[in-house]
Amino acid sequence: MTSEYHFRVWRGDVSGGAFQEYRVPEEEGLVVLDVIHRIQQTQQPDLACRWNCKAGKCGSCSAEINGHPSLMCMTRMDEFKEGETVTVQPLQTFPVIKDLVTDVSFNYEVAKTIPAFKPKPREADGTRRMYQEDVDRVQEFRKCIECFLCQDVCHVIRDHEDNKKSFAGPRFFARLAELEMHPLDTNDRVALIKQKHGLGFCNITMCCSEVCPEHIHITDNAIIPLKERVVSEFYDPLAWVKRRLGL
Repeated sequence: MTSEYHFRVWRGDVSGGAFQEYRVPEEEGLVVLDVIHRIQQTQQPDLACRWNCKAGKCGSCSAEINGHPSLMCMTRMDEFKEGETVTVQPLQTFPVIKDLVTDVSFNYEVAKTIPAFKPKPREADGTRRMYQEDVDRVQEFRKCIECFLCQDVCHVIRDHEDNKKSFAGPRFFARLAELEMHPLDTNDRVALIKQKHGLGFCNITMCCSEVCPEHIHITDNAIIPLKERVVSEFYDPLAWVKRRLGL
């Protein structure tokens, strides 16, 4: 008898839904996204899911697999025990549109509130120079594929819907860190980070770093340095005196 994968896939929309079970013949070398496609092709053509590159670089196929936020295209079927039921459901932090597709537009609205890169004037010879270590420091954050797994797992957003109005989330703290640490950027976003983007709500549980498929050290290299900048700007007594004196 041919061995089979046993899947539980959430089906539904904004009005509600439930898990449905599917069985798909086993085949060597498959990833979870392949199995979802087999279900679409052979059993449920109306099963909705997002995907694009199938190479772990577009961030489209984000889902929760056995309760863990993951990319379906990068989760190999041989990672599961033989006979294990694989449960696939949409990201829980964002509203469901249909089946495995969620409305992540919240993230794009946050992106609009971040002031763009503003370079300093060129040197006298018409160039702009910076040290290689400064380039390397911000390059890590540019690896982000906007899968929004870090946003999904962040309990500040996930457990408290009202926080979305005043908390940007880890993906955008990485973006803000990229801009703030850029040696050629002249925009000052520290007050915005504190007041509008709510950095103080983050209690550095590091769950965002743990799920990042690009292995970006969001907590250590982005969030904590930003917190240090906010503290220096708003709570350092010497900085307060300098502001009062207009220095």
